[in-house]
Order: sequence, then structure tokens, then C-alpha cells
Amino acid sequence: MLPSIGKIDRMVFEKIIYPKLGAADKHIILGPQHGVDAAVISIDDEKEDVMVIAEDPTFGLPSLIDYFGWAIVHICASDVAVLGVPPKYLTISLLLPPGTEVNLLDKIWSQVHEECKKLNISIIGGHTGVYPGISYPLNGGCTVIGMGKRDQIKPPSNAKVGDKILLTKGPAVEAVGVLAVQAEQNLREVLGTKIVEKAKKHIFDMTVVEDALTSASFANAMHDATEGGVLNAVYEIAEASKVGCKIYEEKIVIPEEISAVCNYFQIDPLISISEGALILTCPPSNVSLIQEALNKKGIDSWEIGEIIKDQRVIVGKDGSKRILQPVKVDPFWEAYFRSMQ
Repeated sequence: MLPSIGKIDRMVFEKIIYPKLGAADKHIILGPQHGVDAAVISIDDEKEDVMVIAEDPTFGLPSLIDYFGWAIVHICASDVAVLGVPPKYLTISLLLPPGTEVNLLDKIWSQVHEECKKLNISIIGGHTGVYPGISYPLNGGCTVIGMGKRDQIKPPSNAKVGDKILLTKGPAVEAVGVLAVQAEQNLREVLGTKIVEKAKKHIFDMTVVEDALTSASFANAMHDATEGGVLNAVYEIAEASKVGCKIYEEKIVIPEEISAVCNYFQIDPLISISEGALILTCPPSNVSLIQEALNKKGIDSWEIGEIIKDQRVIVGKDGSKRILQPVKVDPFWEAYFRSMQ
């Protein structure tokens, strides 16, 4: 059975999608894999020059409409940057519901243009149109391309036993940013203005472009914490790399506003969507180098665990251990639609 909303799960992917990938091609270095953010294709005979390609929709959440163009660019560009290559080119299919005002299209497109300029991305094509059956503006598919060298690539499958695991920004930044904007009035009444204003600012944390490009030269593997949050991202790195991991809950810093909003909606911040939080693994000797580089960019980071040989475990704050499992359903979605009622 397919999920009611969100990405298909691992079992459906492996049964339906993965066995049917069209024609084989010797230039594909990294193709479709569950938990892998982009493809890598060689563009020369020596397979040194590579093209990184990512494709992503952006769901037309009503609460995101004022930030929609910004979100499209950063969410899609992050999927290329997280492999260690700067995003360079973009195409987009922007779908609009009947009755959309031209000034709204202008607002969205101006944001796309401005963010692409900031990230040095050229818009090279796409499609824009109005279609029935769409409730809100929708990025039906944004393709971002980056060009680089093969040795720059830092896929989730490259974690090594002995690596330390680092987290940037913190858990549930996307879930909390979106929910704080969507349910602002109700949250103000319960949590107060100060907490809500801090929570709303996490909207602009929904990008790992800077995190990934800053860390890439020191990291072995990188992955952003999208659906299923921080714990699911760690699981996907471990699964892709065929290794174990140990995560320490006490090392995962949960800011006051993240905790408050998640408690209000009764969702677990560790498994809630967190686009903008980067999970990376690196040799122990590189931890300080990465954290110093991130700190200079104003990006917080924490060491939260290590890659081990076999077991995948979470060590609770009380010292208890439980097995790390893939997250089947992200609790954000139920909370989001409940907030709209």
C-alpha cells in the first residue's frame, strides 16, 4: 500500500521502481537509490568529469506561499550540493491553479530569479502554465545540474567505519518553520510571541547548500534530513554504506522553540522532516576542521555519534539502547493538515 502522503517507502521503491530503470548506460556512476539525493553521470571517457543531476517537486503548502520561490531553489539546489558539487543550472515546471493572479506569479518567479543569482545558478529552461485540479502553486519538477570532478562526490554510501557523525542546524527545522507560519495565531496564544518568532525563522534554514559545500572537502558522506528527519537520514547513510551506527540522544541539541512547537503538535522532532539539517560523516581528525568552517558561516553543528561495523543503535539519555529503524511515516504531515482545520 502506498503512503497517504509523502515519499513512497523503501519496500515499494525496491519492488516497483528500482528494477525498472530503462536502458543501462556505462556512464552512470550513481543512479537511483533509496536515500540518495541525486544522480552522477560521467561526461568524459576517463570518468573524471561528472554531471550531478537532481529532480524534486515542491509541494504547494499555503503557509509557504510567501517563501515559495526561495524554497523551490534551495530545496532543489540542496540535492546537488549535498553530493559535494556546486549547483550550476536549473530548469523548472511551475504549475498554477486557475485564478492565480499575475502578481503572485511575479512574486514567486522573482524569488526564484534572486535566489538563483545568489547561488550562481543559471535558469536554462522549463514550463509554466495554469491547470485545473491544482489547489496551490506547485513546483511540478525542478531539475538542478552541477558540474564537477568525480573525487568531489560525497554520496550517502561513502561512510566509513570509525567516522564521526555530525549534524548541522538541528532536528525538525523544516517541520517547525512551516508549522509556526501555518499555525502562527494559535501558537502565539499558547507559546508566546518570542518562541513563535524564533520558530518562524527556521523557514530560512531549509537549505543545506552552504552547509554541504563548506563541509564537502573534509567529509566522507553527506545527506540532508528530509522526510523522516534526523534519525531517518542517519539510517539511510548507514544502509547505503552497509555499515552500523551509534547515535547519542543527549548529543542532539533541540532548541527551545523546536521543542515547544513539536510538543504542541505532539510530534517527535528526531523523526520530523528537517530539510536544511545536514548529516555528514568524517574521520575524527576532520571534526574540528568542519565545525570551524561551518562556524565561520554562522552554521551551528554538533557531533552526535559514530559509524560502527554492524549494529545500528540509538543510545537514550538514560543510557538505554534501541535499534535504529527507518521511519515509515513522518509525523509532520498529520500535524500540518491538522493545523489547517
